[in-house]
Amino acid sequence: MIERTAFYIGGAWVSPSAGTRAEVIDPSTEERFAVISLGGQADTDAAVAAARAAQPGWAATSKAERMDLLKRILQLYKARAEDMAQAISREMGAPIDLARSAQVGAGAWNIKGFIHALEVFDFDRPLGPHAPDDRILMDPAGVIGMITPWNWPMNQITLKVIPALATGCAMVLKPSEIAPLSAMVFAEILHEAGVPPGVFNLVNGDGAGVGTQLSAHPGLDMISFTGSTRAGIAISKAAADTLKRVHLELGGKGANLIFADADDKAVKRGVLHCFNNSGQSCNAPTRMLVERSAYDDAVETARALAEKMQVGPADRAGRHMGPVVSAAQFEKIEALIQAGLDEGARLVAGGPGRPEGFNRGWFVRPTVFADVTNDMTIAREEIFGPALSILPFDTEEDAIAIANDTEYGLTNYVQSEDGARRNRVARALRSGMVEMNGMSRAAGSPFGGVKRSGNGREGGLWGLEEFCEVKAVSGWHAEEPCKTHGHGARDCC
Repeated sequence: MIERTAFYIGGAWVSPSAGTRAEVIDPSTEERFAVISLGGQADTDAAVAAARAAQPGWAATSKAERMDLLKRILQLYKARAEDMAQAISREMGAPIDLARSAQVGAGAWNIKGFIHALEVFDFDRPLGPHAPDDRILMDPAGVIGMITPWNWPMNQITLKVIPALATGCAMVLKPSEIAPLSAMVFAEILHEAGVPPGVFNLVNGDGAGVGTQLSAHPGLDMISFTGSTRAGIAISKAAADTLKRVHLELGGKGANLIFADADDKAVKRGVLHCFNNSGQSCNAPTRMLVERSAYDDAVETARALAEKMQVGPADRAGRHMGPVVSAAQFEKIEALIQAGLDEGARLVAGGPGRPEGFNRGWFVRPTVFADVTNDMTIAREEIFGPALSILPFDTEEDAIAIANDTEYGLTNYVQSEDGARRNRVARALRSGMVEMNGMSRAAGSPFGGVKRSGNGREGGLWGLEEFCEVKAVSGWHAEEPCKTHGHGARDCC
């Protein structure tokens, strides 16, 4: 049994002041394998106080100092990659090969991306040639509360912690209590890299406890949250009394528009993307919209892929699908699959119940529904599991209307060999991101959504700006640039 009951506050691991013990469960076995503490108000207050004390000094550091720190973090992160992969795989059920490649890799990708973004980020900017004596200063937003989910632990933590460090913000992180161990490995990495005491703090807790305490805390200037839309609404309400900034990256119900002229791998890409990480991704393309002339073939392809997909425990090597994260998640997915049957969708593959050969562990059958209509529950609600809905469409306008007929607006996908059509559709889709013909967005591309998928953007220059306040200054006295790098004094050495 692993015991990790301490919190990281003020540069040291400290015992909880008001903590209660909580078990961490292995999704593959349903057995407890670790114990942590869930913090209380005194623990939250101590972490916020440490961050507030550290904020002025950290805000005064130079861009060069922060850049050096990020580079040390990246080096140490790579050195601890296997520790991180083992923690993620065990706590949230990602198959170990997926944990090593995509889960851990996402964190390294983000750190490298922010290093590149910081290199060209100007903290002091001219307003424009019409106003030579005006300046725009990008100041640190202040002390940040961060609440992160269990599905992509390092992706979400690095998308918040690294830009906060880069822009001069101190912070308190509350990772998911379901998958907390990877965050504690990350705290060890930051400590070894030399993050000053109090700049980064970690308190474990649940949403109702530490999550609510951070959201309402008067000592925080901003909350950055990734998780469900329901929780995002609650956090916004809790934060309202203190008028702190609220950044939300929430749920999704992505549409994948496959036109008849799409390449022959379009359906396969969509199915595999939907089932990746056991379907537990907010940007999963869970609604596959197929032009009617290609519809029957698409359904058959999806059926064959789902039936061929292997399911297995997280510690087994190979390209299989692992369990979902928890009993609550398993029960929610099963109920939604049953709703699809009850509402008349045609079950093509999978269905309710564990896969054959499993009587324990939170394993879900890779499931495909056809003949889905956009008013069905499985087309409206975020399932967050390996369940794909396939819907037919007749025209481009029809496809766009179906795709936009949702409360969510995170990522949509377009598959067509007609470039002009792709561009038209991308412009018409109401979402924060559109990916076309299987091409992933490049490093530095902003991640975020509209409508009930949240607000704000993470990654690249946009991700740095999220942690800054804009200050407009007139009567600016021109400074000598740094002789080494040519940047303004605040931006450089």
